[in-house]
Amino acid sequence: MDYRRRSFIKKFTLAGVTFSLPHWAQAAEQLIADADTDAGQHIVTISLDPEPAVLSAFANTGGTTVLVSPKVLEGLLEYDHQLNPAAQLATDWSISDDGLVYDFQLRPDVRWHDGTAFTAQDVAFSLQVAKKYHPRGANTFAQLNDIEVITDHQIRLHLDQPAPYLILALSAAETPILPAHLYELDTALKNPLNNAPIGTGPYRFKEWQQGSHIIYERNDDYWQEGLPEVDQLIFRVLPDSSSRLNGLQNGQIDIGPRNPIPLSEIPLIEKSAHLDFTTQGFEDNANIAMLEFNLDNPLMAEIDIRRAIAHALNREQIKNIAFYGYAEPVIAPISKRNFPDFHLEIENPYPFDVDKANHILDALGYKRQSDGHRFTLNLHANPFTPGYKRTAAYVRSALARIGIQAILHDEDPGSFIRSVYNNRDFDITVSGVSTMFDPTVGLQRVYYSKSFDPEVPFSNATHYHNPEVDRLLEAAAIEHDREKRAQLFKDFQKIVLDEIPSIPLVQLSNVIVYHTRVEGFADTAAGLRGNLAGLRIIS
Repeated sequence: MDYRRRSFIKKFTLAGVTFSLPHWAQAAEQLIADADTDAGQHIVTISLDPEPAVLSAFANTGGTTVLVSPKVLEGLLEYDHQLNPAAQLATDWSISDDGLVYDFQLRPDVRWHDGTAFTAQDVAFSLQVAKKYHPRGANTFAQLNDIEVITDHQIRLHLDQPAPYLILALSAAETPILPAHLYELDTALKNPLNNAPIGTGPYRFKEWQQGSHIIYERNDDYWQEGLPEVDQLIFRVLPDSSSRLNGLQNGQIDIGPRNPIPLSEIPLIEKSAHLDFTTQGFEDNANIAMLEFNLDNPLMAEIDIRRAIAHALNREQIKNIAFYGYAEPVIAPISKRNFPDFHLEIENPYPFDVDKANHILDALGYKRQSDGHRFTLNLHANPFTPGYKRTAAYVRSALARIGIQAILHDEDPGSFIRSVYNNRDFDITVSGVSTMFDPTVGLQRVYYSKSFDPEVPFSNATHYHNPEVDRLLEAAAIEHDREKRAQLFKDFQKIVLDEIPSIPLVQLSNVIVYHTRVEGFADTAAGLRGNLAGLRIIS
């Protein structure tokens, strides 16, 4: 059966509840009816939540922006599940022994969607744009001091100091290559092509009806012969998880990115005849749930209070209660799953022990009052992932067992950022830290004292400051020898595990839910955030 050809039902049910068709679905019904006129087309529909702010990812790291952008705007490289580089717009590359010179041979006979030839000038311009506008660009390209265009298809990068993570920062989602002939550096953020991109990718932008859908069409002149096999990608904006689940079940949605349904509903997928799920395609984006302390608070500045709180937390319970088993307990902040040689293998210095936690607080002189509480803390939770809220609810219960009253604040994303980062009006918070494709890029900002800036969210929320940690992180950022770099990262982890400015809890296992008629969307470390040139329909 061709599930794309079904008429879109006017009402649908989930667990006995009936939902009326909302405005986005009314638009989608007409969209699918129009698609029926193109008999024989291969059409794949992907859910989106939230709707992206822009369609070009050079200055925006929003999850859905970096999902849609790479289909049109490609990168120099892509990466396998072990984060080994593979060719995209670059066909060959080399790094000098001292780590200061990068040479790239570029793919010939590539054309932009407007017919203009792709050249090294486009790459040089795009790296300048990324360094100036990308939220991580100033750090990622901090050591880049010169871009030398050697020929139309050869480019050389000169660095002041080694940047061992740089070779992993050149994917389409992280550093998209823009058409230099259609952009100016100073006005790049205002260019209308940011919402109607022209790229080299396997798909061409066709339409964005805000609040409803985005349509990409097959690029018949794509440089990789025979690809893509899919004629049309339709991204549907579906803000409601029950709507996404029903869309997957009735065949109107082919792929749901990154936990599109409540993890508690995964057993439904396991029983389905035509749906499946995978945790692959997130290897470049290791998410760890973490409890962070506001060290500006005198109570939280007491290391023994932090250690008592650590003893009160059971990571296995967090895994099962907050993430329904789709997580892995972690002790050290650098992911073992993604960076086994950088990870510090260590026994938990603060194993789950409620009696010990209570003994520590008693010895500190924080006696229980008549209401059973020793003191009260304000607890906040990152609202971007439901599992963080559930983790915070667990933390509140765990702290109650050791006499700490935690007042849990339920906030929208803007309020959370203001409370935790801008105003610093919190005591403890549950949030997510992504190691990304390298600890220097993803994790350093959490512990590096120079990353503390109340105007910058998702940075050093704890206001942690340790000169030796700063030194180790700075040294690791420019260490070209991987074994030496690994030791620097391990030494860093030993210190932060001892001083405990934050508590790593679990590493998330993100889930893609998909119709079994599609494949080829999780073949790289970026998964659905790749260009999807190899996406195909198999039945």
